[in-house]
Amino acid sequence: MKAEYVNPFIEAVYELFSTVLSTEVKRGELGIVQEMGQPRDITALIGFSGPARGMAALSFPVTTALSMVSRVRGTETRVVDESVMDFVAELVNAVAGIARARLAKSGAPIDLALPTVVRGVRYAVDYPSQSHWLDVPFASALGPFRLRVTLEIADLPQPQARA
Repeated sequence: MKAEYVNPFIEAVYELFSTVLSTEVKRGELGIVQEMGQPRDITALIGFSGPARGMAALSFPVTTALSMVSRVRGTETRVVDESVMDFVAELVNAVAGIARARLAKSGAPIDLALPTVVRGVRYAVDYPSQSHWLDVPFASALGPFRLRVTLEIADLPQPQARA
């Protein structure tokens, strides 16, 4: 997986946490894994199709998700309810949307699916066996979380010169 394909997702995380949550995030050491791995308590996934195919996931411990929603609402949120799940879905949607716009400038159009949110500690996210996930851990004042991206971009046809 090429860095120029993944950097827009990482940049989107920095941008969103800074603007929406008014907090700074610090990226941990990047890793490449072949499976989604141990999920956190709440994971939002969004798929890509078209010449760029793959998936992005944001995974949060419940405490981090509650802290984020509390920050946005301005009041303490203590229970994972529909609004918390919707907020997490919107975060992954926004990260993917920002990355999509940046990747489109390089000629790699991406169609986004609707985000899906899963919750719990006993679930697995499987993706085709040839896929590799870039695992990006983050730390923030609101708590830790992870971004994972798997992405393939097909060779785009080059415009043919006219005679």
